Amino acid sequence: MNTIFQVPKPVNEPLLDYAPGSPGRKELKSRLAELRSRVIEIPLIIDGKEVRTGRITDIVIPHEKRKVIGRFHRAGPAEVRLALEAASRAKQTWGKMPWHARVSVFLKAGELLAGPWRQTLNAATMLGQSKNAYQAEIDAACELVDFYRFNAYFAERIYAQQPLSPLGSWNYMDYRPLEGFVFAVSPFNFTSIAGNLTAAPAIMGNTVVWKPASAAVYSGYFLMKLWQAAGLPDGVINMLPGSGGEVGSPIIDSPDFMGLHFTGSTTVFNGMWKTITGNLDKYRGYPRIVGETGGKDFIFAHESCDTEALKTAIVRGAYEYQGQKCSAASRSYIPRSVWEKIKDDLVAQIKGLKMGPAEDFTNFMSAVIDKAAFDNIKGYIDFAKASPDAKILAGGGCDDSEGWFIEPALIETSDPRFKTMREEIFGPVMTVYVYEDGKFEETLRLCDAASPYALTGAVFAQDRAAALKAADALEHAAGNFYINDKPTGAVVGQQPFGGARASGTNDKAGSLLNMMRWTSPRTVKENFVPPTDYKYPFMAEK
Repeated sequence: MNTIFQVPKPVNEPLLDYAPGSPGRKELKSRLAELRSRVIEIPLIIDGKEVRTGRITDIVIPHEKRKVIGRFHRAGPAEVRLALEAASRAKQTWGKMPWHARVSVFLKAGELLAGPWRQTLNAATMLGQSKNAYQAEIDAACELVDFYRFNAYFAERIYAQQPLSPLGSWNYMDYRPLEGFVFAVSPFNFTSIAGNLTAAPAIMGNTVVWKPASAAVYSGYFLMKLWQAAGLPDGVINMLPGSGGEVGSPIIDSPDFMGLHFTGSTTVFNGMWKTITGNLDKYRGYPRIVGETGGKDFIFAHESCDTEALKTAIVRGAYEYQGQKCSAASRSYIPRSVWEKIKDDLVAQIKGLKMGPAEDFTNFMSAVIDKAAFDNIKGYIDFAKASPDAKILAGGGCDDSEGWFIEPALIETSDPRFKTMREEIFGPVMTVYVYEDGKFEETLRLCDAASPYALTGAVFAQDRAAALKAADALEHAAGNFYINDKPTGAVVGQQPFGGARASGTNDKAGSLLNMMRWTSPRTVKENFVPPTDYKYPFMAEK
C-alpha cells in the first residue's frame, strides 16, 4: 500500500461521572450484577490458546472476601517454555508487520474500550480490585484508552524522526524491535498499567510475555479478551499468572530475554535487576530495563497556601483508592499557622469519609487488596499508636471480618524522620509534620532528604516566589511535581508519569520517551555515487 500513514491526533477520553440517572451508571450496575453472579475460570493464554494447568487459585472480592468470582490457573516453568516459543514464532511476523498495521490493532482496542468494552473492564476492576466507580473509570477506561491513542501517535513520531541526507546519498533510520522478547510485570492497583506495560513494547514490534499480579488476574483476563477482539495476532502477548519464582525466574534466565517493563515494589525491581546483571553473559545484548517502583509522596504547604485547596488535596490525594497508588500522598509538611486553621475541619472530613463495598456508589473508599496488605498497613498504624512521637487524629480502625477494611488514618508526628514519614505504606495513612512558621527553607531540606523515593510531590503556595523556591529545592525529590494540586491523577499526554531515585528509571509512561525504549535503531546510508578509487586528493604529487 503506497501511502504515508498518519495516526489520528489523540485526544483524552472524556470521563463519565456516573451520576444518578445517567446511562453509564445503569449499564455499569448491570455489568457488576452479571459478573458477580458467576464464577469464571481463567486459563493461561499462550499463543492465543487457553492453557489449563490444574494449579488453581481463587479470586475473591477484597471487600467481600468470602465471595469467589473467579479461579485462575497458575503457570510454571513448562508453561514459560511454551510462552517463550510462542513469542519467538510470533515475532517473525509481528516484528516485520508494517507499523501502521500494528498500531491499528491498539487503536481499535482503544475504541472498543471507549465503547462496548468499557463497563466490562470497569466492573472487573471494581470487583477484583475494590475500586469505586469513579476510580475504575479513570483507570480501566479513560487512562488505558489514552495510552493506546497516544502511544500510537508517539510511535508515528518516532518512525518519522530521520537523519539529514546530503546530496549524493540517502540516510535513514530503521527502528527495529528488540532482538528478543519483553517481559512485562504488572501490579494489582491499575488495570491501565497492565494494559500499557504489555502494549507499549508490542506497538513497537516486540512480542511480550506478561505476568500479571495475582490480585489482578481477573481484570487481566478481560484485557486479553479485549486485545483478541481487536485482532491481536496469537503469541504477541502471552499471559502467565503465577509466582515470581516459578514464572519470573525462568523468563529472566532465557537467552532471548531483551527487555523488562515493570511496575511494582522497589525491592522486587532491585532483585530482578541484580539477577539480570548476573545473567549478562547469557544474553544477545544488554536488556532494556524500565521500571516504575515505590513512592513516599508529599504535600508541602507554605504559609500563603489556599487552605481549602490544601484540605481537599490531602483527602483526595491520600485516601482515594485506599491510598493504594504509587502516587498517593502519604506525608505532609504544614506550617503551624496553617495547621491551626485546618486541623479540626480536616479531621472532621476524614472521619466523615464513607467506606464500604465498591458496588455502593455512595462510598468514597472500599477495602485494601488482600490480607498481606491489610496486615502490613495495620502494622504501621499500630506502631504509630504505640509511639510517643505520634498521635492518631482520625481513623486507623482495622476490620477484616467481611473484607479487608482500614479506616483512613491521619497521624501527627513531632519527628520529621518518623517511620511513617519515610517508609512506603501503600494504604490509607497520611502523616503530618507541623513545622514552625519561618522555617520554610529548612523544612524543604528535610522533605528532600526524608525518603529514598522520588515519584510525586506537591507544593501549595499562593506566593509565587515560595512556589518557585520549593520547586528548586525539591528538584530531584519528585518526577511528577504539582503546584497547588494533589500529587495524584497524572493524565496521559499531559503529565507523563515516572520518578527517579528509588522510584524507578523515570522513563515516563505515556510519553515518546517510554516508547523509544522498545526500539533498537539501525542507521542506513545509501551512497548513490560511491567512489571508485581509494586515493584521496591530498595524496597527489606536486
